[in-house]
Amino acid sequence: MANSAYGSGLNLDALMVPVQAATVFAAQEQSLYLPGTLVPMIDVPAGSASAQVAVMGSVEAQTLTVEGNPSADPAVPGPQDFDTVLPGNTKKTIDLDLIAARTVLRDFGGVDVNDMGRIMGNSIAAAVDKRISAEMANLTQQEVTDASLLNEFYKAVGAIRNAGETGQLAAVVSAAAYAEFMEVIGSAAFAAADLQNAAMRTGALGVIAGVPVFTSAYLNDTNTGVTGTKAAIFGMEALRGATQGGVKLEVERRAAAVGNDIVASIAFGVTTLDATRGILLKDAA
Repeated sequence: MANSAYGSGLNLDALMVPVQAATVFAAQEQSLYLPGTLVPMIDVPAGSASAQVAVMGSVEAQTLTVEGNPSADPAVPGPQDFDTVLPGNTKKTIDLDLIAARTVLRDFGGVDVNDMGRIMGNSIAAAVDKRISAEMANLTQQEVTDASLLNEFYKAVGAIRNAGETGQLAAVVSAAAYAEFMEVIGSAAFAAADLQNAAMRTGALGVIAGVPVFTSAYLNDTNTGVTGTKAAIFGMEALRGATQGGVKLEVERRAAAVGNDIVASIAFGVTTLDATRGILLKDAA
């Protein structure tokens, strides 16, 4: 590159690879959702700004009882049961937005480029997690009326199963409600139980009612717009995210700043596929 021999401790050649590697790694590690384990992610082809996703359960199979009548005028070519069944909208559209973060590395030298990549990656991860947390407000909302949050958790799991979700569920607890869950798990009701021992030892809520539980600082009233946000429990078909090419990084010499511009970005979008397959627990009004 033109600046490879620039007389400072930093140059474009030395920056690009380590900063990009650190940025991508940090974004994937610090985000609950970017890896696609909790909220499935689809990759949008280059040149497109949106993706269409099939909605599970949007088509209902029927039992056929009457065959078509080929002698009719006009002929009925297929099962008459389907004559009046019109196809519904079986898809949702995810529109991508561009999320970006920028910093400038000055020519002082001695700067750990891995730290800069980590900072940029963390900023992308935070932005993505905030967007998905905000989308969780569109899930079915359930007010907490029981003194035990765990009892409300069990009710939510049952309601999601009753709505037709048979796959793996996941749960994200707000950082503000974390202590309430831990108090219940640490009570006499769970004395000497594996769940209690593991939670007290590691600080992780672990698996409750077969549902892996995670904690997030971004699931809060500010991001969801819902007062008293406690937790979200959802199936794999409740929400869907989309990215285009993952996390990207660009480095460019900026003489006016006496340093290098570093810009991290991701094309990202998220939508609610089926609100009945997820529940947002919140305080009673």
